[in-house]
Amino acid sequence: MTADAPPAIDVRGLVKRFGSKTVVDDVSIRVETGEIYGFLGPNGSGKTTTIRLLCGLLTADAGEGTCLGLDIRRQSAEIKRQVGYMTQKFSFWEDLSIAENLDFVARMYGLPDRRRRVAEALDRLGLSNRRTQLAGELSGGWKQRLALAACILHEPKLLLLDEPTAGVDPKARREFWDEIHRLAGEGLTVLVSTHYMDEAERCHRIAYIAYGTMMAHGTVEQVIADSGLHTRLVAGEGLHRIAATLEGQPGVEMVAVFGSRLHVSGTDPVALDRALAPWGGRRELRITATDPTLEDVFIHLMNRSTDNFR
Repeated sequence: MTADAPPAIDVRGLVKRFGSKTVVDDVSIRVETGEIYGFLGPNGSGKTTTIRLLCGLLTADAGEGTCLGLDIRRQSAEIKRQVGYMTQKFSFWEDLSIAENLDFVARMYGLPDRRRRVAEALDRLGLSNRRTQLAGELSGGWKQRLALAACILHEPKLLLLDEPTAGVDPKARREFWDEIHRLAGEGLTVLVSTHYMDEAERCHRIAYIAYGTMMAHGTVEQVIADSGLHTRLVAGEGLHRIAATLEGQPGVEMVAVFGSRLHVSGTDPVALDRALAPWGGRRELRITATDPTLEDVFIHLMNRSTDNFR
């Protein structure tokens, strides 16, 4: 993150309604320059709508603030020119080659010296050897690289990534995130929505949004600590039977099997231990206190939220 720089995003009280439904409800966000800020939340929670409010694609019904030092209401056109936006769906021309796609994007932006810019983007994303390959022939991971290359072609100050690695294999995801961290290290600010907990853990800070409401934000460690969740780890045999018995017990909010381990979580540690007490004396089992995972907290927050479309 860039020291002493003004925030890249500083918005307060954002509200967006579609008809009678409020899909973004009093959301405030501050993102520092050079920071990677992650959005988590269930499908339909307002993450994409919030991203579009920030970059000027939608206008808020209420709220105020700045993006890249520009007013989100009055200067949306200027904001758009300084933002790279990678959508969930691959949106480039499948009957054009990688290089032709990038050249077309450079022409749309009216970029000077576009051949140099395209060549640099190809090289940076490891696409040079595939420059003549049609976009429609690419695998998910290579399409992702093309989309990212197109997003940074005009050298934006802010990169908005809407679930960018859905359906991409773990190696391609890791390489993608390595590049995102390199870009952030050069001063680019990144806002990314994701459902992958390991990706959220690679962000400097995260926010959890559920059905339009901001429910938690901070570093991963802060969000876990502030959740008030306590977790017990049960290791041994017969875990599926134990899980079925614990479901619905007082103090037990979540039970999840992870191979030969069982995560049992709740906000009342005394009630949680009381529910586990009948299993405590069994030699084939080992019960220990452990920190909740981000996934535990994600499910905990989902259970506390209310779907605004019901």
